[in-house]
Amino acid sequence: MSSNPRTQYYPTSINQIRRREYPLLNRQSPSGLPHLESQLIFETETTYLDHAGTTPYPQSSMRDYCKLMKTSLLGNPHSESASSLLSTHLVETARRRMLAFFRADPEHFDLIFVANATAAIKLVAECIRDQGFWYGYHADAHTSLVGLRELASAGSRCFYSDAEVDEWLLHGANFQDAGKKKAGSIAMGLFAYPAQSNMNGRRLPLDWPARLRASTENEDNKRRVHTLLDAAAYTATAQLDLSDHAHAPDFTALSFYKIFGFPDLGALIVRKDAGHVLLDRPYFGGGTVDMVVNGTRQAWHATKQGALHEALEDGTPAFHSIAALHCALDVHTTLYGSMDNVSQHANLLAAMMYDQMSTLTHTNGIPLCTVYKGRTADYKDRKTQGPTIAFNLRDSQGDWIGKSHFERLANANNIQLRTGGVCNPGGIASYLNMSPEEMRENYAEGLRCGNGIDEMNGKPTGIIRVSFGAMSNRKDVETFMSFLKRFVDKATSWVVPQESEDVIDAPDDCEKKVETFPGATMDPGFYTSEPHSKKQKRLMEILHVLRRLTCR
Repeated sequence: MSSNPRTQYYPTSINQIRRREYPLLNRQSPSGLPHLESQLIFETETTYLDHAGTTPYPQSSMRDYCKLMKTSLLGNPHSESASSLLSTHLVETARRRMLAFFRADPEHFDLIFVANATAAIKLVAECIRDQGFWYGYHADAHTSLVGLRELASAGSRCFYSDAEVDEWLLHGANFQDAGKKKAGSIAMGLFAYPAQSNMNGRRLPLDWPARLRASTENEDNKRRVHTLLDAAAYTATAQLDLSDHAHAPDFTALSFYKIFGFPDLGALIVRKDAGHVLLDRPYFGGGTVDMVVNGTRQAWHATKQGALHEALEDGTPAFHSIAALHCALDVHTTLYGSMDNVSQHANLLAAMMYDQMSTLTHTNGIPLCTVYKGRTADYKDRKTQGPTIAFNLRDSQGDWIGKSHFERLANANNIQLRTGGVCNPGGIASYLNMSPEEMRENYAEGLRCGNGIDEMNGKPTGIIRVSFGAMSNRKDVETFMSFLKRFVDKATSWVVPQESEDVIDAPDDCEKKVETFPGATMDPGFYTSEPHSKKQKRLMEILHVLRRLTCR
């Protein structure tokens, strides 16, 4: 079998797909930008490496969606007019198609449209908060999963490793750390974890929901602990398979824009056997009730008793965005064939980059890259690792190269990636070896999310993350590796911002976010002592444009 990722998995060459469907990644400038900005920012191809955040959308899906909007009169679905019935049809067929996309039988599952994965997680919490639930969550969880612990009045527990979860399941999955309540008095529990770490792409066991269900099954067949799977990072480049409903999570949260790029929409997929626990929420919104009686003493309402989504989709659904799912799914299938194809393609590229990064060393033997990989994760094994690489850099003296400075230079080279804490506090604490006391001390000393402080007490405060997606190609790997190699045998001093008369002032209404690097250019391997070199002036122009863009 050929090892060429350009043609191995897709119906068409990936490079052909990029030229036709993703002009914003090529040398074509988008319309609407002033001439100077178009010339400076988009004169080279974009190396986009933040698919874990969102993936770019193909042009065909936008054209198809515009055609749909131009040729269809869509009304509010909460009506019986012709335009409303058309909207209802598009919404319900999209619901069925997306269930099929995740191999979820509608006899056993329902899909609730929400804004994003966080909204799906929050919906579960809001529905069960008054039941006094116990909450367990994995340390690799996204911030949005961690936040549920604040609503768990019966206590919560953080599982710091997979081994802790396995041990818990082995001994009956009881309510440990249950606060003031006795375990026997707790009505229900919720165990949540990510299918894939959004920090470093490590994939967690997918058999935990089935094992938990088996370990907590009572004689009367009523389970006391339910499972919530955050599948947002996982579904971006892997096939979520819910075909075995008996082993599937009770609740699965995801975001469609991570898969298709557009629309900005998410979903909560619910096992119907567990749906009843969501129906005790006190709030009700428009469209979710059959009758409402106003009054002080006579106040009463009747929640809809039909499909689960009818009782939980508050207000008018985002029917225009839901309609866009048809276009997104059609084009995605045409371009890539299947999510399994995407998974193989993206992971192959990540494995290529990881192998090359592992060999980069300074001439004195100090490794350039410190990669934060799970102990059992393998980039050649898609069951244990997704196409995401989290790392930091050391200079030739062994000092950390600041993530913020690295990102500025990457921006100047039109390489787009992610740096910081990436909304994964447990992963950052674990891989950067930060104790809870250290993190609180860092906060007290001024560390804030995204404030540009890169190192405290000799430790990085965050990571650099690159991630691949469906339309990534070999050139993305080559370009980024070429960029990384320029850091070999360099000392930190050449990338640290210095005071200079050449720093460009930001607009009055904008916080200064971008600084110049005296002597540096778009090529970080270049250094000059000439204060007004042509290359330095060009970098200053680019940084000025970047600052103007970030201030809008």
